[in-house]
Amino acid sequence: MHELAICQALINQLETIATERNAQNISLIVVGIGPLSGVEAQLLKNAYPIASTGTVAENAEIVIQQLPVKVKCNECGCESETKPNKLICKNCGNWRTTLISGDELILLSVELETADSQSGLASKANTGLH
Repeated sequence: MHELAICQALINQLETIATERNAQNISLIVVGIGPLSGVEAQLLKNAYPIASTGTVAENAEIVIQQLPVKVKCNECGCESETKPNKLICKNCGNWRTTLISGDELILLSVELETADSQSGLASKANTGLH
């Protein structure tokens, strides 16, 4: 299950983000997965609690968004969404296309919990990443 290794790399990235922003906890993580990425969303969700144990992201909710497959036609230049098993141009039907999205695994956003140094209260900040 390579999803565990992916989660471990994700945790490393999350810990770096938390350290850079002086966060004590991470409460929400949004990850985008394309259908051609080779990553199974459910296996990633199952591996996350194992990889996050003992980290700032241990209690974070992980939300997975399915990303679309998009191609650019090499003939007409049109960009269109398509199916993972049918990478043809929706405009002209040409099969000579270039994949422009659908094979990615990307951290889209992180919700951090930081302590307010004056009041001692926790506050949340959403960090959109692209």
